[in-house]
Amino acid sequence: MSENRAPTNRLIHETSPYLLQHAHNPVDWYPWGEEALRRAKEEQKPILLSIGYSACHWCHVMERECFENPEIAAQMNRDFVNIKVDREERPDLDAIYMNAVVAMTGQGGWPLTVFLTPDGVPFFGGTYFPPEDRYGRPGFPRVLTAVAEAWRTRHAEIEAQSRLMLQELSRSLVPEEGVPMPLTPDLLEKAYRAFAESFDAAYGGFGGAPKFPQASGLEFLMRYYLLTKRVGALEMVEKTLQQMALGGLRDQLGGGFHRYSVDARWLVPHFEKMLYDNAQLIRVYLHAAQITGNALYRDVVADTCNYALREMRSPEGGFYSAQDADSEGEEGKYYVWRLEEVKAVLEENEAKLFCAFYDVTEAGNWEGRSILHVAMPLQQLAERFGITLEQAAERLASARAKLLAYRMQRVPPATDDKVLTAWNGLMLSALAESGAVLEERRFLEAAEGCGRFIEQHLTYRDAEGRLRLYHLFAKGHAKGFGLLEDYAFCIEGFLCLYEATLQEHWLALARELAKSALSQFEDTESGGFFTTPPEQNDLIYRPMDWTDDALPSGNSVMSEVLQKLALLTGEAELREAALRTLRRMVPLIERYPTSFSRALCALCFYLSDPQEVALLGSKEALEDFLRVLRETYRPNLVLAQADTAEAANASGLALLEGKTLMKGRPTAYVCKNYACKAPTTEPMLLRQQLSSRQ
Repeated sequence: MSENRAPTNRLIHETSPYLLQHAHNPVDWYPWGEEALRRAKEEQKPILLSIGYSACHWCHVMERECFENPEIAAQMNRDFVNIKVDREERPDLDAIYMNAVVAMTGQGGWPLTVFLTPDGVPFFGGTYFPPEDRYGRPGFPRVLTAVAEAWRTRHAEIEAQSRLMLQELSRSLVPEEGVPMPLTPDLLEKAYRAFAESFDAAYGGFGGAPKFPQASGLEFLMRYYLLTKRVGALEMVEKTLQQMALGGLRDQLGGGFHRYSVDARWLVPHFEKMLYDNAQLIRVYLHAAQITGNALYRDVVADTCNYALREMRSPEGGFYSAQDADSEGEEGKYYVWRLEEVKAVLEENEAKLFCAFYDVTEAGNWEGRSILHVAMPLQQLAERFGITLEQAAERLASARAKLLAYRMQRVPPATDDKVLTAWNGLMLSALAESGAVLEERRFLEAAEGCGRFIEQHLTYRDAEGRLRLYHLFAKGHAKGFGLLEDYAFCIEGFLCLYEATLQEHWLALARELAKSALSQFEDTESGGFFTTPPEQNDLIYRPMDWTDDALPSGNSVMSEVLQKLALLTGEAELREAALRTLRRMVPLIERYPTSFSRALCALCFYLSDPQEVALLGSKEALEDFLRVLRETYRPNLVLAQADTAEAANASGLALLEGKTLMKGRPTAYVCKNYACKAPTTEPMLLRQQLSSRQ
């Protein structure tokens, strides 16, 4: 990287850390915008679009090898209008052009390299290109020469082909319209079988290397288990969670999870850390802890939350987006250990214990160094060293603290300090739920701080008075149109925060954002939601995102949160919008069930005959009732609370209408479709009512 040189291109004026990393390249980079697109049209030059993100290892490699190379840069500047995009700032652009490259080449990834007509339509692309032919890939100069020559000599042909590509892209992965499809348990069963077929019984996870922590898939399997009692579903979850928790994918010293494992057994991670992975995994481990009571899962939740609070929280209360895989130009250097380093920090016996448990050896387990992972059960360690289980745990904890303090003196990976609205919605849900279930005040206070941050810095009102979201906050300013995922994840986050704190304000925000999302994004004719608001007019088509990948789709999350809001408020139009969305996805779920795991969670909610719980009484007086609600995982339950009967009737929530306190004491109502069992003032009876069928 060449930060010390004078700025040479327009990216120096951007706020994205990823774009700023390229501000000193000799490439004449433009950010995506009117200036670059106008120049391409005026000069009839093709566009070279490069998309990546700050924590992307191969993005850094291509920058060093190609974009800092003066000869390659000169070739780019001569023949193309060069545009650099941060995929996290513009996930809508990234999705459109990623779909195009996958359609053209059969694979995708970052850095994403796409050649466009002056109108922005893709005609050729790929991912990482080396500076010369290697790895079975053509060198970037050769690619540039071929594309430029093709544009000069076959201009009309390329534009005709690109128009066909545009037609295909705008139709791709959009469900066929026709007779609305039924929402049946068969869809859940088909998905369960598909996960079972790809499950790795030896190491957990699905498929072979590389392995990703499929949070939405694990969440679906837990929901499916709760609905059906199919033990196999929970066994897949537990095997995967245990292997990830004990492996190198998890940062055994600092907490949190890396992006994915390059091997099948979760040992060697790709070392970047993403906020969205950690937020989703916090909830998965928390839900597994509620179902099983396994203390390991609770420890993982606490460690991951503590990591986020320590390293990812902004001074304003939001959360940063990512930490790099590289430090000092080396992938993983910050996280791995040599045996002599551990011996230098710890006392001799302490070092022996630590190295035996975490597999630190002279030879190492990765490129001559050691990635920390749990190499044996704690009981076996205690027996080997002739100490008690408690002594082993205490000594390991002490050693970890010393080594973490030592590690923090190393040059850390760069942190991408932009605050993304959608990802903060995910972390809001994670911290709110964790704080409530673990009764950890720090996590709950952090959730409230995150909620206030979103409200104060990322919302505004438009000319019609609607509450709107920005897409991100960076360098003290919010910017970008809020996308569907921003609304969906924040609505869910505010609902979780309401259930954790019982503060009406957060529910009111969720309701208002839901109404705003419906007015901006819904496809009222066919069902489902567009990714972008109508004002986002710099795209070649208006996309709809359906699949649940590393992030769940906005459509999937909306189809669940709208059902919950409908039960709370009695507003039937919210439920109808949710079910239209789900029904439109049925043909896709039939074909690719594991790609719609979060949508299947919404279907589980619909098929479960959800429970509605109304609580009357002060928050303090309801603590024992709340412990009953949180003692196990209840994803198919909605909760509303009011202090008094008068407040209940004034709340505007159908679930609270007509509810009163019994004999002046805190009271719980368990209902289905607003038909309620006898109210109770006893937490034990509430537990029984929740367990029995109505």
